[in-house]
Amino acid sequence: MKVALGLRSLTVLSMAMLLMAGNAVAQKTDLNVYTALETDQLKAYTEGFNKAHPNIELKWTRDSTGVITSKLLAEKANPVADLVVGVSASSLAVFANEGMLQPYAPKGLDKISKQYRDPANPPMWVGMDVYGAAICFNTVEAAKLKLPKPQTWQDLTKPIYKGRIVMPNPASSGTGYLDVSGWIQMWGDAKAWKFMDGLHENIAQYTHSGSKPCKQAGAGEFPIGVSFEYRAVTTKKSGAPIDIIFPTEGLGWDLEASGIMKTTKKLEAARTLMDWLATKDAMELYAKNFAVVAMPGIAKPLDFVPADYEKRLAKIDFAWSAKNRDKILAEWTKRFDSKSEKK
Repeated sequence: MKVALGLRSLTVLSMAMLLMAGNAVAQKTDLNVYTALETDQLKAYTEGFNKAHPNIELKWTRDSTGVITSKLLAEKANPVADLVVGVSASSLAVFANEGMLQPYAPKGLDKISKQYRDPANPPMWVGMDVYGAAICFNTVEAAKLKLPKPQTWQDLTKPIYKGRIVMPNPASSGTGYLDVSGWIQMWGDAKAWKFMDGLHENIAQYTHSGSKPCKQAGAGEFPIGVSFEYRAVTTKKSGAPIDIIFPTEGLGWDLEASGIMKTTKKLEAARTLMDWLATKDAMELYAKNFAVVAMPGIAKPLDFVPADYEKRLAKIDFAWSAKNRDKILAEWTKRFDSKSEKK
């Protein structure tokens, strides 16, 4: 009789454990996350988050910043995303202006530099890391073509570079937009558009990716690619014969930033991800890729990036960038879109 009762108890216990396991699986939350993070960054960030929060699964939708921005705006009436992560702060500011984000102060927000998060309290978005303009210059191809190494943005308008330069389309690439917005905020409308007119004369193609111009320069397809420092560094480390140029006039830049969509039905899980993105552990992962991260004291010197990189960044107003985005892109498209690569 005791044996029978013991077996029965074990059976009940086993069933209970199976039910608990089943409930644990059932309670796993899927988060739809729209991102412009580079594909080669996503794996490490996902693994870091899942190590801390195994019951939340991230479902990534990845594309260039401009594409993700347009997609989110197009889906405004019927949103799909729960969060937007690693998209430019200038785009997050657009979403905030459109009433698409809900404010949230992640744990540890006080450790994030004020200049690298939304000034509202609580903030609509929080920055992760800084990415800024850089030029990839193929020294081998340049030598064949007898091209001098440019040092400034203005150098790129010299006739010797005609047909030798590729850069991102600002309507589809966050890198392209930080270039254009940066030039306008550094120099003012008249000087910036005059510069872009001159640059356009030398452009072979506007790409729909911020990484592609540097990859093309690295492969020798074009000697000069306007890109951003992360892709420039990884391209050079891959063995490509490029020099990385940080033009002396100043660098347009943006933040990879994150925010919660106002319409999410998974608020607790979304806040959990936002909390993790602002942790020291997450910042240390960003610092492997970027010279400036949103939490002071975390970043370390990176190969091929100057020690004074942060001081070279132009003074950028993200609210202005967001407010004027449509006008700037309309003007740019009217003037220069004829050289954009086909989608």
